[in-house]
Amino acid sequence: MQTLTTPAGTVQIHTLETAFAALAGKINAVGKTPGGTVALSGGSTPMAFYRWAAAQKVLAEETLQNVDWLVSDERCVPLASDDSNFGNAARELLDPLGVAAERRHPWPVELAPAAAAKAFAEEIRQRKTDGGNVFDLCVLGLGDDAHTASLWPECPLIGDGGKNWFAATEWPGRGWRLTITEAGMAACGEIVVLAFGEKKAAALQAVAHGAAAQRKFPGQVLRAWPEKVTWLVDEAAAILQKA
Repeated sequence: MQTLTTPAGTVQIHTLETAFAALAGKINAVGKTPGGTVALSGGSTPMAFYRWAAAQKVLAEETLQNVDWLVSDERCVPLASDDSNFGNAARELLDPLGVAAERRHPWPVELAPAAAAKAFAEEIRQRKTDGGNVFDLCVLGLGDDAHTASLWPECPLIGDGGKNWFAATEWPGRGWRLTITEAGMAACGEIVVLAFGEKKAAALQAVAHGAAAQRKFPGQVLRAWPEKVTWLVDEAAAILQKA
């Protein structure tokens, strides 16, 4: 494994399987403490991780007993939908591993978007102790357009200086999303970003080393906390980092 230090955090270059093992290790570290929180992500790479983790049984029994599971952002669709981030995590990971219902905390997508974000924030606030984290581990992805969570290019939430950990936002052409905000990320214990494939290379380069332009490259918001951000990437995604 090669490790690079960037303004957006530590970039670790892995094979897919070693990256998955590294993520599983971080989840198991959270799982050593009862009530630890892990927020998963949507996308094809997290889905592949879920299937791998369930098949390989790499999550410790204490992790399955201790961790409360959430997702960092969500589409405003029913959990039964194939577009639901939490629904996919449940079907591919939590169900096969027998995670108890009381350990599952989906966004309340049955509510209107703004109300859902407010209700989710209140649930987190009630369980968050003084000095605790919004999420102990927040897993994010990076889009080809450099978006992360549901902070899309030119999203009005970026740089708004708000204190809300979560918000609803209407992504043009893609509908309403519920998402962690910059304030929410700032209150997380650790952030892991997954980025695989050559289509991610330009976005990763822009986020890690490009001129500051957060509204154009939303992943640059992670530059605010490089000490707690780890990127798990493959050679293809990292090719421009090594140039």
